[in-house]
Order: sequence, then structure tokens, then C-alpha cells
Amino acid sequence: MRIRALVLAASGAVALSALAVPAAQAATAGPAVTFSNLKVNSGKNIVVGTTSTVTVSATYTVTKPANLSASSFQTGPALYRGATLGMDSDDLIISDDPGTCTASSSTVLKCSAKIQFRPKGTDEDGDLISSQAGTWKLGALAVNADDGITWQGGLGSTHLQRRATLTANASPEPVKKGKTITVTGKLARANWDTNTYAGYSTQPVKLQFRKKGSSTYTTLKTIKTSSTGTLKTTTTATVDGYYRYSFAGTTTTPSVSAAGDFVDVQ
Repeated sequence: MRIRALVLAASGAVALSALAVPAAQAATAGPAVTFSNLKVNSGKNIVVGTTSTVTVSATYTVTKPANLSASSFQTGPALYRGATLGMDSDDLIISDDPGTCTASSSTVLKCSAKIQFRPKGTDEDGDLISSQAGTWKLGALAVNADDGITWQGGLGSTHLQRRATLTANASPEPVKKGKTITVTGKLARANWDTNTYAGYSTQPVKLQFRKKGSSTYTTLKTIKTSSTGTLKTTTTATVDGYYRYSFAGTTTTPSVSAAGDFVDVQ
């Protein structure tokens, strides 16, 4: 399993932390709790670049028996891939630290936590490899002082994405009206294995134009990136304005638009 796991029993307490997985999951029953209302990153996709750790917030509700002390267990959100959530999930991401919970009644806790996402090459604790970008399921877990673990999956889903960059350069500048403008650029995205940006191949990208004085871009045509992520196409100069490329995004990669490049038409 490539992803961080947790579960530490120490001095009668369990900490959710960036630690090694136990040799075998304890047979002790986990806390008799259920989870609901899990929201990770306010419901938005999680976008990770090449080097920096990305930390997002999660909120969730824990329902417990009235006679179960909130101090007797700790909880946290989890992202997973595979049929079920647990130590045997295909991939698993769990918060470094346990959630912080506040009792709203004798049976309900309102909780919040942070989850960290680290590209593999960042340091020895790096988690993510590029092939893990895409859809992840959401769940949560609770751990008690006896190493008992309660897992609950099926609490939603999110997209874990590789940050993208996009450039555009229009030339010549200036240009005579009616003449040809060539617009070049490149679409790249984070490679979590190497901590670099690499070209995103064969992706549809829109060439757009915004007339000087306007705030709206209009799509002129759609072309595909090359095998190395580069872009090149031509258009006819008509009036002063800005040219840019715009990428709608995929499951693994967020949308991105290049900064507009101004061309003076004479």
C-alpha cells in the first residue's frame, strides 16, 4: 500500500498520525459510532502541484451511544479506492492527526480535521503517484484505546487532481489587419513521481479571443495538444485584442486558462 496509513496505540491512547501500519489489524471491536455529513475541501476537487504539501479541511458528524465517552476514541476522515474502506483498500489516505470534535448532544459530535496530500518525490513521507489522480471515495474511521477500528465508507466522492499550467503566445505583434496570427502554447500538468510539470498530450484546448475593451472571451476554434503538450494554430487578425488557450479539464486534471496575450492590429 503506497499511501499513508495510521493507527498508533501508545500509553493507552490512539493517535491518528503519519505512522506505519501495524503488522495486522487488531481483532478488537471498534467504537460503536456512525458517520454522516462528511464534506472534504468544502466539496471542491483537491488539486496538488509538484512539490508542496496541500492541506484541506474536512467536517463530519459522529453519532455515538450516550454512554460512550467521546474521550475514549478518536476519529478522522479517509479517502480510498476499491470496493470497501479498510486496511485492504486499493489506496488509502487518512488524516495525519485526529479530528477535533465538539458535543452538540449526548449522542452527536460535530467534528473537523485536516488531510494532507504530498507528491511522492517531496520527501520520504511523500504519498501520491501520478496514476492515483482521479476519483476517490470518501469515508471515515474511529479508533479506540484497544486498537479497535470502525470503518465507514460510502460517504461521497471527490476528485484528486494534478495541477495544470497553460501558456499562450500570439505573434507577430503588432500585425496588419487581415494578416495571419500564429498562437503557440503548452498544456502541462504536475507529475507527482518526478516533482516536475510534464506536457499533457492529445487534449482538446480552445483558442479564444477577447476584443480590447470587452470582458468576454469567444471561442475561435478547438485544437488538440501534441504528444508533448504543445499547441500551435493560426487565425486572422481583425481588431485589437487578447488571445488565449483554455482547457476544460478532466477527471484527473483541473481546468485552466492561459493569460491573454495582447495583439495590436494596425
